[in-house]
Amino acid sequence: MSTLLVPYYEHPSVRPAAWDAIVAAAPRLYGVVLNPASGPGDRPDPAFAEVAARLRAEGVRVLGYADTDYGRRPATDVVRDLTRHRDWYGTDGAFLDQVPSGPEEFEHYQKLAVAAWGVGCGTLVLNHGTAPHPCYARIADVLVTFEGTWASYRAQIPQPWPGGPDVWLCHLVYDVPPDADPEALARARGAALHCAVPGTGDHPWGTLPHTLENTP
Repeated sequence: MSTLLVPYYEHPSVRPAAWDAIVAAAPRLYGVVLNPASGPGDRPDPAFAEVAARLRAEGVRVLGYADTDYGRRPATDVVRDLTRHRDWYGTDGAFLDQVPSGPEEFEHYQKLAVAAWGVGCGTLVLNHGTAPHPCYARIADVLVTFEGTWASYRAQIPQPWPGGPDVWLCHLVYDVPPDADPEALARARGAALHCAVPGTGDHPWGTLPHTLENTP
């Protein structure tokens, strides 16, 4: 089973070996988040286009990153990002970041989901970073219900997911020590997908999971 959803926010020309390791791990990947410039950027980037093509050739979902600023960013800007991802990088899904957890903004995200489907996003991932209202399961394929440090992840009291089995849950964990077993903990907490990296600070997603660092 493919259990890794990897957000890796480094340029392929700067970290080519890391991207090679990601491509080599294709059978274990549910998807990879492509994020050239906190979104697609203002113009196509050939290095990202090349790595996206390699991932697609290995059968990996390529998810275009778009910040939604907890519903404050205009929908037209988000859809423009997703369209650029599709046209420039051949993405087949979307990773919407900074999504609120309450039901008040659900209608806004429902409209975003319809627009994302309209521009060819076959997979929709919503990053709430915490357990959202179950209504979001109606529009997403994956809900990120945790994003935070390993220490806070271990200390968190697990809560059963009330939204039913039709959506996959994902946990994104950083500041993870090399001797930890985050996959086992994610499974125990009901998450089919995870990504756990050693990175810390403001840019933890510039590091790879320990298991990918050792990919042949």
